[in-house]
Amino acid sequence: MTTRITMTIAAGALCAAAALPATAQEHSFTFQSVDPAGNPNFMIQDAWTEQVAKMSGGRIAIDLLPVGAVVEYNETQDAVGAGILDGHITDVSYFSGKDPAFGLIANPIGAWSSPEEMFRFMRYGGGNELMRELEEPYNLHFVGATTTGLEGFVSSKPLDGVDDLKGLKVRAPEGLIQQVFDAAGAVPVNLPYAEVFTALDKGVIDAADSTVFSTNQSQGLHKAGNHPVYPGFHSMPLVEVAMNLDAWNALPADLQEIMTVSVRDLAADMVAQLSIKDLAAVAEANANPDITVHDWPAEERARFRTIAMGQWENVADQSENARKVYDTLTSYLETQGLLD
Repeated sequence: MTTRITMTIAAGALCAAAALPATAQEHSFTFQSVDPAGNPNFMIQDAWTEQVAKMSGGRIAIDLLPVGAVVEYNETQDAVGAGILDGHITDVSYFSGKDPAFGLIANPIGAWSSPEEMFRFMRYGGGNELMRELEEPYNLHFVGATTTGLEGFVSSKPLDGVDDLKGLKVRAPEGLIQQVFDAAGAVPVNLPYAEVFTALDKGVIDAADSTVFSTNQSQGLHKAGNHPVYPGFHSMPLVEVAMNLDAWNALPADLQEIMTVSVRDLAADMVAQLSIKDLAAVAEANANPDITVHDWPAEERARFRTIAMGQWENVADQSENARKVYDTLTSYLETQGLLD
């Protein structure tokens, strides 16, 4: 009797295994990050891949590679589209050379005062739909948006609002951000990030668009630029998770949903963990009598945004897609009272 029961159970198990759908098989993907291994951002992203594996019951496995592992940081869009990579986590502005729309949606200088403002636009204001429309011609699917948060701004001179930017020598990347600072009355300067401390210390520049506050603090930038602005008022990059469109379409609907929800979790983790580091760094800076942290009031942030909008419109004139991004973005900001 025992043998007969055991054989019956075994036969039932074999039948059940044979009945399992093909979607129960593991999907293995290779992604490349914009960050180097060991960087806090990369570590958060790597933890996300483990979470995806758990959420999918092992049906999705993502091997996350650091920047430059397969292609250069600004080549991942082509590599993902061609299937050389299955996906990437990167700053969308790197692809503005293909369409200015990427640069405008990736970092509309002055638009956002917090990550939550950007996330609301992406999820509920048409941003996600715009990104999918922009990327599908390149055989990519936009899964979702993350960000490192508002980038830091270091200055050797007090900065309490837009008027204090006039004549200020500011290290800033080429492109839209330089155009915005120029329009605000500052004097943009091209300079590698590695030279920012020395340039501030010697007075070659007065201020610098930089990375997040905690990184600037840990690297000693606030010793030379001892009037930092926090939270930043200018730059917050859209860091996307995107996949090869064919690979995305091959996923069953439930795994697509798991990927989408997991990126929302990644975005929350990224913002929370980096914010914790920033707030600790701000407390450390405030305890130093030689450093004064400046927080711009809402009206000054709005003034800077108004100046930036004039430069957004210049970008909007450069392509049909850029105009679509501009119209969607400004309409959303107006409905939210963020243009006042």
